[in-house]
Amino acid sequence: MAMWDRIKDQAKGLQQSQGSRSSGGHGHQGPLGSSGSSGSSGSRGSKAQLVGMLKSQLTSLKTELKSGAYRDASMAMCALVAAADGNVDPAERQHVENLILQNDVLQNFPPEQLRQRFNKHVDQLSANFQHGKAEAMQEIAKASKKQTEAKAVVQTGFVVAGADGYIAPAEEQVLREACQALGVSPQEFGL
Repeated sequence: MAMWDRIKDQAKGLQQSQGSRSSGGHGHQGPLGSSGSSGSSGSRGSKAQLVGMLKSQLTSLKTELKSGAYRDASMAMCALVAAADGNVDPAERQHVENLILQNDVLQNFPPEQLRQRFNKHVDQLSANFQHGKAEAMQEIAKASKKQTEAKAVVQTGFVVAGADGYIAPAEEQVLREACQALGVSPQEFGL
């Protein structure tokens, strides 16, 4: 839970620096489409706001995120998040695949390419988690050449992990490891 609080504080700082109001108004809709974001809002609402903010950040970079390295690293990241607990049931696989196909930034790529890469990693993780994880981390590390892409891969992982309003400890761990593979400071994401 402390991670969410730190990221929420970062999000508030970002909103304030962009001139947005971050304390609720009378029906005012903030840039994330939620009425106000005072510290008294429930943790579920705060998490939804955080995921919304990360999606917004990614969307603002859509034109820069068209490389194969970003595509492949993001699919490996999504597979790792889905399999973080060492297991991916068919419903979870389908849920994450739907999140991928609905992601605005990932629509830069043909859906079949995304599906194929995501499912390849999930299959590897399901067959042998440690081997699959090593393969996924190698794929993720390829995006480390460009800081914008490296950070976007981690953000994509957060968006997928936080889609249910909760990031499990195992998901936090794979996000931390991805930060290390990409040369991105985990502290930047509150990890």
